[in-house]
Amino acid sequence: MKELTQQQKRFVTEYIKSLDGELSAKNAGYKSKDLKTVANNLLSNNFVINEIKEQLKSQISSLRVHKGYVIQKLLQIAEFSLEEEEILDKEGNFTGKKKLRDTSAGLKALESLCKYLGFNSDNSQDDYKQAKIITISNLDDDKI
Repeated sequence: MKELTQQQKRFVTEYIKSLDGELSAKNAGYKSKDLKTVANNLLSNNFVINEIKEQLKSQISSLRVHKGYVIQKLLQIAEFSLEEEEILDKEGNFTGKKKLRDTSAGLKALESLCKYLGFNSDNSQDDYKQAKIITISNLDDDKI
């Protein structure tokens, strides 16, 4: 395999930090009036691309985060965010009404969990039936 130059290696290191090709070329020491073209040429080079992939893979594996840990944390976030809590009035008294803590965070965690577990893939649709959502507006008297 062709060895990268020191400047190309610096570009790869800078690119992983910023994901900005033009800035990375500048920080790697390239002296050109058109750093965007330099960056595009570098990012079209298969050797540079392979080095970026290898360094990213190395950084990810060095984190040593287990899948079970990620799944557990996503579940904890979803459960906590989607728990009901009492609503207080301006004086701090309970109103008798409840709300979900943070639906946005809960749904995002569930979405990430589904993607992580592959629930959105086409082959999983055979195992589950699509749920119908019933609202008051689409109910008639015969269904009540």
